[in-house]
Amino acid sequence: MGDWFSKQTLGSLPERAARRWGTREALYFKGRRWSFAELSARVDRLARGLIGLGVAPGDKVALWMVNRPEFIETMFAVLKIGAILVAVNTRLRTDDVAYILGQSDSSVLIIAERSGPVDYLGMVKELAPSLRHGQPNEARFPRLRRVISLGDAAGAETLPWTAVQEAGDTVDEALFGARAEAVDPDATAFFMYTSGTTGFPKGAMHDHAIVRNLIDRAFRMAITPADAIMMYLPLFHLFGFSDGVLMSMVTGARQVLTETFDPDESLALVEQERATVLHGFDIHFKELMEAHERFPRDVSSVRTGILASGMSSSVPIARKARKVLGRFLSGYGMSEFGVGAALSALDSTEEQCTEASGFPAPGYEIRVVDPQTGRDQPPGVPGEILVRSYMTMQGYYGKPEETALAIDGDGWVHSGDMGVIRADGHLRFMGRYKDMLKIGGENVDPMEVEAFLMSHAGIDLAAVVSFPDSRLSEVGVAFVKCHAGCSLTDVEVLSHCKGRIASFKIPRHVVFVDDFPMTSSGKIQKVKLREEAVRRITPA
Repeated sequence: MGDWFSKQTLGSLPERAARRWGTREALYFKGRRWSFAELSARVDRLARGLIGLGVAPGDKVALWMVNRPEFIETMFAVLKIGAILVAVNTRLRTDDVAYILGQSDSSVLIIAERSGPVDYLGMVKELAPSLRHGQPNEARFPRLRRVISLGDAAGAETLPWTAVQEAGDTVDEALFGARAEAVDPDATAFFMYTSGTTGFPKGAMHDHAIVRNLIDRAFRMAITPADAIMMYLPLFHLFGFSDGVLMSMVTGARQVLTETFDPDESLALVEQERATVLHGFDIHFKELMEAHERFPRDVSSVRTGILASGMSSSVPIARKARKVLGRFLSGYGMSEFGVGAALSALDSTEEQCTEASGFPAPGYEIRVVDPQTGRDQPPGVPGEILVRSYMTMQGYYGKPEETALAIDGDGWVHSGDMGVIRADGHLRFMGRYKDMLKIGGENVDPMEVEAFLMSHAGIDLAAVVSFPDSRLSEVGVAFVKCHAGCSLTDVEVLSHCKGRIASFKIPRHVVFVDDFPMTSSGKIQKVKLREEAVRRITPA
């Protein structure tokens, strides 16, 4: 991070915030309020409990939980004792989660048993039948030794939350302090799983350098204790993780938290809590504005936030959002190198905030190169976006080959994204070179979905491509070739996916084919499949 910057550990942030802001309100959730001091005390008690259960420095702790105060307590408790946080997407289902638990070498899984209709405990029991005997023993994730769930009731399958807290009451204060003091800010702190081109999720490893990233962005956006951050983005994603929970602890801003994104609920809370900061992707702002048109609210408190723009489809939404809601900034980031690698400023022009993706942040270098030659493109000429910074990931956990493909010998992350450096120095993100789908803000690797589809006994070959969608930007279309003598319906194919992979990964349409268009080297020509999808599917 550089000698000029005093390195801080993520786990120390609640304690620092409590010393600075004490009884000031830190969090609002479902009618309840917590001060910075109260949150810090709860973090410390849970952290002692994890020590009491034997969680050691460097152990991986998977957290599979929707937005709620216990998510915040857990993430900081894990980080404070030098363990490694593995945030798991709550929209994933059994097969996805089993892979991540195994690939990450997680020794502990912490869940909320249920959220609305989603039975997380039921899914855990399904993916780990050995839990019925009180101790997980699964070949797919052999390191897992304990599952902890919210609640008071003891059961054979999980250890209740209260038991973890009570375990901490017997941990010596000196031991706890020594564990916290021993955390190295350059050590791995958390994994953020992201889908890439390999067909399986990859855990981007990060140290504690994100603290500097937050401080720089807070200054750029003028976030202070007078602000209230409306946070409906999932905390398991780097965007919500950093610009909600961590930003609150760094700046003293209050956080207004919801379990999930509901535009009507969010607008009601903006009005009720006088929220000043909103973040999200274009789909969030599109739905917020539609809800506002149906039932106008007082949103005059909102002053700014990040609405990542640059793609032609997002520009009109960004322009309207600045008129209806606030002076939103545009930005660019990835799990591999952090949120706000590029960011506009409060005094940037409307054109810069809506038609570009920000100016490189302090400590970040951004290039746009010809993907074939690697040479820098002149301003205005598209190429692949490369980023180098103090917050570049340490690598993908357990995937040295994929890491080498992503980060070159000079430390540049090859994003696979297309962009331009404009004459004014701002970056503009234009789209993806990769075949990655972006469905409602979620990255979906088609190869992963294809592999899952082909696990069906009747499917010989599958290819997934994107198809335009007015609400989600794009959705997946699965082209499916059945085995000889086998006949399937689209309902059967989609039923195979439901409940086993995340809902956003499930293709919206299924097209059955006898053969695929192939290249001379034996690869499916996905460009032709996209054209075929447009020809055969009428947009809803």
